Amino acid sequence: MLPHSPYRRALGLGVAAATEHHSVAFEHDFATVIDVGANRGQFGLVAAWRFPGAELHCFEPLPEARSKLMRVLGRDRRRLRVYDVALGAASGTDTFNVSASDDSSSLLAPTTAQLETFPKTELAERRTVQVARLDEVITGHHLRRPCLLKVDVQGYELEVLRGADALLESLDELLIECSFVELYEHQPLAGEIVSHCAERSFRLAGIFSLVRDDSGRCLQADFLFVRSA
Repeated sequence: MLPHSPYRRALGLGVAAATEHHSVAFEHDFATVIDVGANRGQFGLVAAWRFPGAELHCFEPLPEARSKLMRVLGRDRRRLRVYDVALGAASGTDTFNVSASDDSSSLLAPTTAQLETFPKTELAERRTVQVARLDEVITGHHLRRPCLLKVDVQGYELEVLRGADALLESLDELLIECSFVELYEHQPLAGEIVSHCAERSFRLAGIFSLVRDDSGRCLQADFLFVRSA
């Protein structure tokens, strides 16, 4: 489905919008979207279409992907902010595992399950990247509400949330990729992320884009959390 010209333009640049997110039943019309693990702008395209007045804050540590994101989303520079860091629970530097398919890159190393289930995601190289806490980069005082935080960082989602504690009170919804099996070494699984969010007053509101392997086993999905009343 190509509902508007930016999707078609992005395809011409080799970037397909993450149209599976059209089905996510968000409860707000967001004024701010924070996209962690923005890659080449696949989710950003959908966010810009669904929430045309929203400011977009995109985090992507890989310069090649970031350059493509700027070409895809950069027409409206007034509402786009791009950050060249990875996010985690502590600031510093760390080793980034760059996948042959760069949207599968992670601060965690892929497991055999990841490599067997998703061909062409093998390790291509390792790079040193800057890592920051989200709540040190963005403060709640500067956010327009309502605000969505989307996190898709290949197994490192809980570390991103731990680095956002001071910001969570200013967020209204979270869209987080969660796994049911360990696709990256030592990654927390879905239950741990649900508990972490519940302890911070976010209820699980829906599960979308469920991915299964050839045997039917559930691998991962996008979990939508909404701030509890």
